[in-house]
Amino acid sequence: MTAIKTNIIHSLFKKEISIAPLIIFRIIFGALMLFGTSRFLFKGWVYENYILPKHHFGYLGFEWVDKLPGNWMYLPFILMLITSVCVMLGAFYRISSLLLFLSFTYVELIDKTYYLNHYYFVSLVLFLLIFLPAHKRFALDLKIFKRNPVQTVSAININIIKFQLGCVYFFAGIAKLEIDWLFNAQPLDIWLDGFQSLPVIGEILASDFTAYAFAWFGCFYDLFIFFFLINKKTIKYAYFFVVVFHLVTWLLFPIGVFPWVMIFSTLIFFSSGFHEKILSTLSKFFKTKNMTFAKQSKGFSFGFKSYFFMIYIFIQLLIPFRYLLYPGNLFWTEEGFRFSWRVMLMHKEGLASFYVENPETGNSIAIDNLDFLTESQEKQMATQPDFLIQYGKLLHEVYNDTTLVFGNEKITLHNPIIRADVKVSLNGRLNQQFVTKKHNFANLEYNLSHRNWIEPFKK
Repeated sequence: MTAIKTNIIHSLFKKEISIAPLIIFRIIFGALMLFGTSRFLFKGWVYENYILPKHHFGYLGFEWVDKLPGNWMYLPFILMLITSVCVMLGAFYRISSLLLFLSFTYVELIDKTYYLNHYYFVSLVLFLLIFLPAHKRFALDLKIFKRNPVQTVSAININIIKFQLGCVYFFAGIAKLEIDWLFNAQPLDIWLDGFQSLPVIGEILASDFTAYAFAWFGCFYDLFIFFFLINKKTIKYAYFFVVVFHLVTWLLFPIGVFPWVMIFSTLIFFSSGFHEKILSTLSKFFKTKNMTFAKQSKGFSFGFKSYFFMIYIFIQLLIPFRYLLYPGNLFWTEEGFRFSWRVMLMHKEGLASFYVENPETGNSIAIDNLDFLTESQEKQMATQPDFLIQYGKLLHEVYNDTTLVFGNEKITLHNPIIRADVKVSLNGRLNQQFVTKKHNFANLEYNLSHRNWIEPFKK
């Protein structure tokens, strides 16, 4: 048993392997970051998502993260453009990878309205790149600091990226092992119905058979693709399915650059020989002179970095299961939903009506949510409990010690009561009561405790 454990540790952590896959991954990911950031700027999303909104919904524990004033909000995106190029070229890599991670994650922490699994994935990969020696070959740093390239690195430096990709796939597959996805083909059935008007293929896409076929194939794909990718005999076939799967999702669903991130990132599973050929081609194209390799990397030892990676792996395996700590339907309450790789599993629509109530008379007035939120923010707020709490507290802050007209009388409110009537539809079901007006949102706590003020889900 000890020998087997030693062999596994050696293979996954200590074994010296070619650095080429890590170098290609660095180049690809830097290029993807450059493309994604440029796309964000050109589409005007910096203004629409971060400059225009009056208020933002911060993540728990990170509510202090605020946007920069006015057009200064373009600054982190400009920094992302610069550092993406630097990471891609391996120039001032350590500081560039750190700044790229900080600037990207800073923007994502401003407002969870725009949370997507692939943004979370990007933040994690950028975080890992800070600690990986991805600048030890085919990098400008070698010329800048007059160093010889490294030919091999400890396996963990590449396997940690493979592990992170495996988490995305495998946990997405586990998440699909539920009734709505497998036996009701929801929410795929709802989304595919939107293609019914297309000529020729519209009826095929909108059929129940297609929805169920996509649902079951998607579940099987996510559960097992990682294991086919790490097998040398099946990787070529597995990668074919990776490309087909992500191209289909890109064509059918508005999920941005995520398919391209997964298609190109997954190349890291190919053999060292495959990546050496790419590096050889790039070297010829850029007319890079042959350089003498350093004898070998420093090798792997169980020091700070190794224990750091082990803790990181443990956390990544633990976080997706935190929803088990909460009672009720996960898609209804969304307690433990984020950061658990639940990709495209839920379609919710809601209507949230908020009221400011005079605590002395009980009289109330309705609030127009669009006076405070953008349409995107209101859409997310109307179905997610933590958004509802934050919005309720925002209204309390706005209207506290404010004079309002109730009927024909002007009254200055002190510590007003904030109530909400919220109805939500989950995966095509009829609207159900989500929150009743009996709760005062000014008094609700925004924390990790179970939100027992949410009405029970009715199947």
